[in-house]
Amino acid sequence: MTDTVVVTGGRGRSGRWICDHLAGEYHVVCVDRDHPGWEIPTREYIDFKAVDVTEGVEVRDLFSEVDPDAVVHWAALPAPERHAGTRVFDTNVSATYNVIDAAGRAGADVVWASSESAYGLAFAEETPLPAYLPIDESHPTAPEDPYGTSKVAGEEVAKMVTRRDGVDVASIRPSWIQYPGEYNCRDVATGDLADGAGNCWSYVDVRDVATAVAAALDADIGGHEAFNVAAAENYVGRPTAALVEEQWGDLPAECKLDDDQSALSTAKAQGLLNWEPQHSWRDAVDADVAAPTLTGK
Repeated sequence: MTDTVVVTGGRGRSGRWICDHLAGEYHVVCVDRDHPGWEIPTREYIDFKAVDVTEGVEVRDLFSEVDPDAVVHWAALPAPERHAGTRVFDTNVSATYNVIDAAGRAGADVVWASSESAYGLAFAEETPLPAYLPIDESHPTAPEDPYGTSKVAGEEVAKMVTRRDGVDVASIRPSWIQYPGEYNCRDVATGDLADGAGNCWSYVDVRDVATAVAAALDADIGGHEAFNVAAAENYVGRPTAALVEEQWGDLPAECKLDDDQSALSTAKAQGLLNWEPQHSWRDAVDADVAAPTLTGK
């Protein structure tokens, strides 16, 4: 029998790539605020549910009905600039609490979208110099904005649930997600490089995000762990240390970067999840790859 995985935010821009990648290995219950409609043709291994994950009773009702083996929590307001800060924080924290809490009580392991914004570089009024480079998962988390702070709070929820219920929770900290043929990061690379300082010019291809989620679902991590998920190199095509020194006028005392190596270390994901990125902007920027369709043909 195929295991069932609930994917919240599954109809979102990156969520649909995750649903598409998991379908077949899992029976995917794609959860979002809206249902695509009853008249649409169905696709094998994918069902849809309209659920407001900020409402705990709806989440608990869903889990009672589908009894998931695993949960991917990908629903969130993705940045602090487009909504009031209170809405960003309240939405993300309540949704994360509701989903991970219910998953733990159901005995389901969880993979969820934390963020590189937890480190506090992105969205800061004055972008701080990283404490060291490359940034690994032990780097201090010190966000100044409601989005990054909601992700730090979500990771604390994850730790609580693993202590209480004994399930595994993987907090994926993806870098700036890019899409084949639509690499917006390259606009920064050819424009004002200061605009990319908030994550030290790091990025990740959405296809690598999907494989990282799948790898985390398959892994036995023994509690809660956070994982950086990023491409192997920066999107500028210049040595990363030189970019950092140009931006800040200095380098951290500990800086071990080789050429254009990403400022976000993925060594932990490689070691514990057996995952590593496969896609580079050099090939993907002009790639002609259609976005997944979750409904039938």
